[in-house]
Amino acid sequence: MGAQSAGPLVVGVDSSTQSTKTLVVDAETGVVIARGQAPHSVSSDGKESDPEQWWRALGEALRQCGSAARQVSALSVGGQQHGLVALGAAGEVLRPALLWNDVRAAPQSERLIEELGGAKAWADRVGSVPRSAFTVAKWAWLRENEPAAAAATTAVRLPHDYLTQRLTGQSVTDRGDASGTGWWASSTESYDAEILEHVGLAPEALPRVALLGEAAGTVRTDELPLPHGALVAAGTGDNMAAALGLGLRPGQPVLSLGTSGTVYAVSTRRPTDPTGVVAGFADARGDWLPLACTLNCTLAVDRVAALLGLDREGVEPGGSAVMLPFLDGERTPNLPHASGLVHGLRHNTTAGQLLQAAYDGAVFALLQALDRVLDGDAAADTPLLLIGGGARGRAWRETVRRLSGRPVLVPEAQELVALGAAAQAAGLLLGEDPAAVARRWGTTRGAEYEARERDGAAWDRLASTLADGGALLRG
Repeated sequence: MGAQSAGPLVVGVDSSTQSTKTLVVDAETGVVIARGQAPHSVSSDGKESDPEQWWRALGEALRQCGSAARQVSALSVGGQQHGLVALGAAGEVLRPALLWNDVRAAPQSERLIEELGGAKAWADRVGSVPRSAFTVAKWAWLRENEPAAAAATTAVRLPHDYLTQRLTGQSVTDRGDASGTGWWASSTESYDAEILEHVGLAPEALPRVALLGEAAGTVRTDELPLPHGALVAAGTGDNMAAALGLGLRPGQPVLSLGTSGTVYAVSTRRPTDPTGVVAGFADARGDWLPLACTLNCTLAVDRVAALLGLDREGVEPGGSAVMLPFLDGERTPNLPHASGLVHGLRHNTTAGQLLQAAYDGAVFALLQALDRVLDGDAAADTPLLLIGGGARGRAWRETVRRLSGRPVLVPEAQELVALGAAAQAAGLLLGEDPAAVARRWGTTRGAEYEARERDGAAWDRLASTLADGGALLRG
């Protein structure tokens, strides 16, 4: 056990694609007392994973926290969004989970949108247009491609629901993660019976949506080093947990640079974007979390750096090259069959300029979506909170500054999903707003960078390449 605690202890869990992270945190001060991390393996294409190993990884990460884990009073799980966990009658996992980055359900997504009234009808009703990442499209894909597995399915869970159920024995989710399924309607804040009937999924196969501030249950398992009876919060999706971890107020824009890239902000107004660029998610508190996600972010740019034989910081300014690094299809813009596109190469184009073009292409896709994410609550000079693994990189940070024209703030806190889950657990335990808990913890302290003049020429080159390359990008 590391630092001493002043208040009760809570655990925040981040169950992501690649690993499980756990933080034992002092609920009063936000001081991290202990931490653990254990890896997950995924399929060779990176799109499926065995949920049982998430559970094993949770146990291993908690064991790394030592005696502190056995002293906690509450915990919460933040998990990767959209994943589909199919369970059989005995609660067994029927097949590997379909993960958020699986775009195989693009045909089913397009069909669902058309069959239930078109994109605007979906946005008005559900809050989002259900692209191929959404759980409803994955379920439609499973029914069509693996009918035996779908027929044997008696329960469908999101990744964080699955872990919460293993912890408590209770079938509970939260409004934040539920809002990314495509069968929870933001217009009514409930499951949509017509959509469920249309895709052949019984309402009783889904977990109950917890009320705000309501516990999912208490720890009932002997398999993990946790005290029996510790409170378990409802948990939430990873983006909602990160928003909690930052203690976001409405109008504060966030750009997250991870394997995927996301831009989001808390809003008091329910989002309904008929273009489908912005997912109209609920947050974990009672407000909304309009969000846009790109599939190709740090992983894609690192791949380009490797192809060029460069370090990821080996960028050079100048040149006319444009790259849209959509190496594995793309979600924003909605180009599920796209591959990477390079335009404007010259004899004097350097490898460093080409790498910078890859950064520009990834950041451009996110910033273009940010304009749609932000509403009237956001001032143009509000600092952009830059988080995720890429936020530590100078090339990422400077590209964001150059293309956004905004001041940038890079919080020191790194495990924001786990911190947000810990804040949710602390809020439950102490009867407080979890975002206010995070603000008390000071989670946004960090380095501040002034605004730079926006590079309009690079922006225009990217915009015209995206528009003119449409036929190639549609695959």
